[in-house]
Amino acid sequence: MYFILGLSIVMAALLVLNSSASLVASLIWRTFERRVSRGSAARSAQTVLLLRTVPVALGIGGVLFLFGPAYLRHEPRVGHETVGLKLAVVAALSALGIVMALVRGFAAWRATSRLTADWLRTAEPIQIPRLGIPAYQVEHRFPLMAVVGALRPRLFIAKQIFRSLTAEELSAALEHEIGHIMAHDNLKRSVLRACRDMLLIIPCSRHLDEAWAEASEAAADEYAARRDQKVGLNLASALVKIARLIPAGARPTMTAGAFLVGEEGSLGFRARVRRLIQLGNDPNEHTPHTLLVSKLPTLIPIALTLMLLAITAYQPHVLSTVHTVIEHAVYILG
Repeated sequence: MYFILGLSIVMAALLVLNSSASLVASLIWRTFERRVSRGSAARSAQTVLLLRTVPVALGIGGVLFLFGPAYLRHEPRVGHETVGLKLAVVAALSALGIVMALVRGFAAWRATSRLTADWLRTAEPIQIPRLGIPAYQVEHRFPLMAVVGALRPRLFIAKQIFRSLTAEELSAALEHEIGHIMAHDNLKRSVLRACRDMLLIIPCSRHLDEAWAEASEAAADEYAARRDQKVGLNLASALVKIARLIPAGARPTMTAGAFLVGEEGSLGFRARVRRLIQLGNDPNEHTPHTLLVSKLPTLIPIALTLMLLAITAYQPHVLSTVHTVIEHAVYILG
């Protein structure tokens, strides 16, 4: 019963910390969304990514460095409490979220792998300068131009794209995809999906996922437009041409891919075209993100982990206080 109680406490703490921090992050974004959105799209995407991932990092760090050690160090192995019904329910919800994240992540990876393998059977390899990943042209009814895969990305382009775009428009569209590759957007999308699935039972911060998707597309547009003033205008023209090729009611279905056109609604598409025209007419409209900003999603969770380690190592009484909190929580949920 000692380890069952400890596991229940750890799982419940993870859910409470994650959901509470996610709620705070959601409120922060709703408060400062307009202000943040006035800057570059890349900065907006990085901010949203932080707000989505830090709660999970905080929950995992709190469990690993506070609640888990506090229980193991201060909970007696004999004469301890039993797992109450309320505590068991909260722990089960937390475990269910983790299982769902793993199952959905595996399902997304498997579906993407199968579809990619199916495309590769008939795909023709092509060489694209500066791309840095394998590229293929495929025969597809959807005007496909997408970076597919999180860990081993590939670029797939429908043959009708080559027939429909001018050389300048195609080059601009490829610059957009290079922007996604440089930002590792497919990997970030997978991380965001896992964060969302862990709180599947508590639908919190779903709008952050939508905000990141919009900002990441706009950031890739900015990346392309930053190379040359005409690239933004050529990309806008390419988007319009590709949108006209999309069959009525068709939408891309790849779970781990970044599509040039097709995932956003009509309002989002129009906003992208307007923004590109603005960038083409005024190259100073956007502000490129700095290296520090691009590293924040990695640096902040690491900083939180180091902070928790420091608190635990240099303030031993903290674990005693956390154990007191655990005792009260077990009593309330008993």
